[in-house]
Amino acid sequence: MEEPRMHIAMYPWLAIGHMTPYIQLANKLARRGHRISIFIPPRTHSKLQHLNLHPQLITFVPITLSHVEGLPQGAETTADVDRSRSSLLMVAADRTEKQVEHLLVQLKPNIVFFDMIHWLPDLARRLGIKSVQYWVNGLVVTAYDKSTETQNPPFPDLSIRLHMHEEKLFERIREMEFGNGVRFVDRHEWGARSSDAVAYKNCREMEGPFADYLEKVWGKPVLLSGPVIPEPQTSSLEPEWDHWLGGFKHGSVVYCAFGSECILELSQFQELLLGLELSGMPFLVAVKPPKGCESVEAALPEGFEVRVRGRGIVHGGWVQQQLILEHPSVGCFITHCGAGSMLEALLSQCQLVLLPTALLDQIFNARMISQSFRAGVEVKKGEEDGLFTKESVCEAVRAVMNEENEIAKEVKENHAKLRNILLSTNFDSNYIDNFCHQLQDLLKS
Repeated sequence: MEEPRMHIAMYPWLAIGHMTPYIQLANKLARRGHRISIFIPPRTHSKLQHLNLHPQLITFVPITLSHVEGLPQGAETTADVDRSRSSLLMVAADRTEKQVEHLLVQLKPNIVFFDMIHWLPDLARRLGIKSVQYWVNGLVVTAYDKSTETQNPPFPDLSIRLHMHEEKLFERIREMEFGNGVRFVDRHEWGARSSDAVAYKNCREMEGPFADYLEKVWGKPVLLSGPVIPEPQTSSLEPEWDHWLGGFKHGSVVYCAFGSECILELSQFQELLLGLELSGMPFLVAVKPPKGCESVEAALPEGFEVRVRGRGIVHGGWVQQQLILEHPSVGCFITHCGAGSMLEALLSQCQLVLLPTALLDQIFNARMISQSFRAGVEVKKGEEDGLFTKESVCEAVRAVMNEENEIAKEVKENHAKLRNILLSTNFDSNYIDNFCHQLQDLLKS
């Protein structure tokens, strides 16, 4: 007998990197006939509407943020503020509680998905709605965090370790206030403890041991939606990039990108570029201008543009990353290891160089791919200061791009194994089907 259609409300954290995967999941659920209502600030609708592949079933519901002192006027997402003000954006999101209650009463969904809004499960329960804390990043960072509490079992993968500067960052983030009077770690924990289930955008083949671990810790189901592979691109690569990349031999170009929100310090920005110059290989870098600089051009090392003319481009705007990674001339991807880019990296046939920036999930993603799966090479950083050098960037690139190198052969082989799993017939589809069955079981409980 066919299972009944669900109506799922979603309230993702106000970051494009969280909203986009929520919409991608919504597309998969809508394809199976389920209705989705996603709470998104009104001016952000136009930036995301093109991702909605089933507008007859997926509705963007406006959620209005009240102004918080210290936030730029009209700020709606983390893209509108610098990282130091993200906590104020969280304050604005927390102030939408009455608005969300009114919307849930109106919409009457069966389930509500959330990540950072820790008060949502209790509100949903009062209204007779099930709640699922759905995370778009991996399980590994949460499992590591829980393993630091003495009453919990040891961390399942001892090959994943943090360096000294990362341990300090880990402690700072755990204790950081995120919103009025709520620590980041408590927001995560309270949401997990009070929801009906916790779910992650990942698969057992990659993070199964961490799912089992967290089920023991929380004593509740940990659901996996699978990787939620984005739909294939229907557009073509812009002629400018297609022509430029086409001027190089197969698999020779290094592509480097750090996502929509990562902003490097000027010194690290320049070390990155000098490292690519030192490698001697053609390269395309798509990054935001570094801190304190109006443009990437203004931040280039002295004489750099002349020295790399014809083989290197530094671009400060948006590019079609999926299509660039598919171009036959691109053979290496230097990634900051954010969740979305990490999936695109694994689905590509490029050799992977891992250069996480300042977020914990990026660090754990890099460590898991480089140490557990040995499917990429991480750029070495200073143990205490966490800084990379032009030499360490060059070393990592040359390690994976030298086809005679044993390291290059190993990571290419292991990357291919992961890619074949992720792209195997019905792999993604079966996960979504099973995820839907688990949600239906949750509604019956």
